[in-house]
Amino acid sequence: MNLFSISNISKSFEQTLLFEGISFGMEEGDRVGLIGRNGIGKSTLLHIIAGKEEPDTGVVAFNKAIRTEFLNQLPSFDKHMSVLDIVMSGKPEEYRILCRHEELCNAASRSDAEEEELHAVTLQIDEKSAWNLRSTALGFLHSLGVTIMDADVMTLSGGQRKRVALARALLSQPDLLILDEPTNHLDARIVQWLQDELQRSAKGVLLVTHDRYFLDAVSSRIVELDQKRLFSFDGNFEKYLERKEAMIAADDATQAHERNKLRHELAWLQKGAKARRTKQQSRINWIEKMQVEKAEPEQRDIELEVGSVFLGGRIIDAYNISKTMRDKVVFRDFEYSAAPGDKIGFIGPNGAGKSTLLNVLAGFIPPDTGSVRIGDTVTIGYFKQEVPHLPPTQTVIGAVRAVAEYIDGGVGREKYLSARELLERFRFPSHRHGSRVETLSGGERRRLELCRVLMANPNVLLLDEPTNDFDLATLSALEEYLVAFKGVLLVVSHDRAFLDKTVEYIYAFEDDGKLKQYPGNYTAYLHAIEQRTQEQRRATAEAKKDGAAERAATASANPAKPRSAKGLSYKEQKELDEIGVQLEAFAEEQRVLEHELSHSGGADHERLSLISTRLQQIAQQSDQLTERWFELEEKKSAGA
Repeated sequence: MNLFSISNISKSFEQTLLFEGISFGMEEGDRVGLIGRNGIGKSTLLHIIAGKEEPDTGVVAFNKAIRTEFLNQLPSFDKHMSVLDIVMSGKPEEYRILCRHEELCNAASRSDAEEEELHAVTLQIDEKSAWNLRSTALGFLHSLGVTIMDADVMTLSGGQRKRVALARALLSQPDLLILDEPTNHLDARIVQWLQDELQRSAKGVLLVTHDRYFLDAVSSRIVELDQKRLFSFDGNFEKYLERKEAMIAADDATQAHERNKLRHELAWLQKGAKARRTKQQSRINWIEKMQVEKAEPEQRDIELEVGSVFLGGRIIDAYNISKTMRDKVVFRDFEYSAAPGDKIGFIGPNGAGKSTLLNVLAGFIPPDTGSVRIGDTVTIGYFKQEVPHLPPTQTVIGAVRAVAEYIDGGVGREKYLSARELLERFRFPSHRHGSRVETLSGGERRRLELCRVLMANPNVLLLDEPTNDFDLATLSALEEYLVAFKGVLLVVSHDRAFLDKTVEYIYAFEDDGKLKQYPGNYTAYLHAIEQRTQEQRRATAEAKKDGAAERAATASANPAKPRSAKGLSYKEQKELDEIGVQLEAFAEEQRVLEHELSHSGGADHERLSLISTRLQQIAQQSDQLTERWFELEEKKSAGA
């Protein structure tokens, strides 16, 4: 089944042609990753496909029989509704009849007509299987780390809005799900859950994302927007990279051949007028064309020793620091002494306190306990999630030159990197240097701010979610820069590929406010966690095995038939023994269900609801049995 098709469409933005004469379509079950540089028009193309924007020319054909959900890069809500209600409204018909059912049930009295309506609404809910809509919505919100079910969606932060909008889009079960940067504001655990959810889905998915692991796992086709055209590559992101590399290699070979041919033709052309008169005019025209179309100058590799400005004996020393925010312990008893060359990634769930820790280490906010000392030779570069305001009429090159004209790092003739060169390295071509800040896209503004931070040539670099809104080319340039960086690098990021390439130690936020250190990158951290989990499982299994053996040995050594203890009748003693067995069984069942709940990924929401209900029952029954156990034990002790 065809989902949509666009034919020969074009679109301009503020006199800039984004794309021209492009055609594209998707079939049922396609999972397409749309890639391209920031500002090239990816989000605009998504808006056109979602019907939110019109192309300047061309035809957009939608399949009217399908349902489409669009997750905007910066979602917003226009109604004052609770979090839970806005998610449930992703199924509007089911939500409407459930709301009406609740109204009728809560009415103080009902007329005959309302009784008939209640009966009809109840049948509708049965027909649409809408009774579990609430539990399904709760399941998605739980999986996405949202706990404020009754909050007004108009009051949510940007990250909370993104997760709530994503829960609503997933619950609606559309035929086509269009996602613009879905992993922004999600921690690594939730990104993994979303990745698994989309892999299991048979629905169509069209997405723009900077997360390369996510893109590789979810996509079955890559479509690249480049040079105002679309290029399609079957397969995931890894296959795209292989084919792209082969294309570039072939292109390099072609260019080398053309350059060699040009040299020979130029030598011939320079022999004199006689040769020119005897050669075909077409050949002369070709040479003149080759001379005019000069190849773009190659960018030199980052050979600067960036971040190598002298660091003294003290860089950043944090002594036993703790911080509490809104009655929550963010981190406690944390100690860190920076050394030249440190490359550290801080990870943890949303709201764990990662950004707060960076602010404390940078000296922007004080710790509640302990102290932070920063060395006199330290120059901190801090790339924050929020882009600071710049004068809208300031030019791109002016914004960078306001920080410095050049970076001085390294030795020899190549030691200087100018503001213009840095901009080109981070994908601002020379013809954009005179563009005003107000004309830049969101991703381009973040890229410009990154250039401003780096232009100060810091020797301590703090990056807070640096990959948000960056295209793949910019991420590659940033990773190259950080590989060459000689100073101290502290990164907060949920981007697994970025952490794998840039850091050498992981500090993970634990539930008790402690930070645990793991050597290696993010993949090494995952391996360590899996290893620890397996060891805990083995220890638990051994403990159970030893306990069972001990009980068997005790029973074998005392084969006499059970006798009642003093103060307890035989029946009471038997009840006490059975309570102990039942409590152990409840504890084991609770452990199994909690493990299933935490590893379910929220896929089977009916099962998720059943698990939650069963856990509540176990808790209630365990409390009752425990109370009775104490009564019998007290009686047993009194009769001893």
